[in-house]
Amino acid sequence: MVLKDSLLADFDHEMGATRRLLERVPDDKLSWKPHVKSMTLGALAMHLCSLPQWGTTILNDACFDLLTAPPTREDATTRAGILAAFDDTVKKTRAAMDKTDAELLSFWTLTRGDQEMFTLPRIAAVRSFMLHHIIHHRGQLSVYLRLNDIPVPAIYGPTADEG
Repeated sequence: MVLKDSLLADFDHEMGATRRLLERVPDDKLSWKPHVKSMTLGALAMHLCSLPQWGTTILNDACFDLLTAPPTREDATTRAGILAAFDDTVKKTRAAMDKTDAELLSFWTLTRGDQEMFTLPRIAAVRSFMLHHIIHHRGQLSVYLRLNDIPVPAIYGPTADEG
């Protein structure tokens, strides 16, 4: 199995689980947040939509400077908009994964101005900086849904709602 096949399997599984969760986001709760320091449900959902873009950046550029990062997306206004944004980003990122093993093993660097944050093989950066980041925020979103009595779909197995 080439590295790309393994990466695509991980990506497809995680994006499918993430989309199932985003499908549950209610239009009437997008401004809800569990704490004053927390993101709104809509902002968290949109953050999840934007995270796959890191895969395209990691796979197509030699490095990225966080100081040049564009502003974060606006809060979502509808679940349909959230899903459309997610599907678009996932489609573009999956296409960017059509790389050789040598390309996936080449290094990518994240900087903040003159400070190097880390340098990793691209495949490791995609898994840690993109996929694990998505998994982290997807966990947050599942709690947001639970706190609003919205059934949580299966992610790595049955949930209390769909067991």
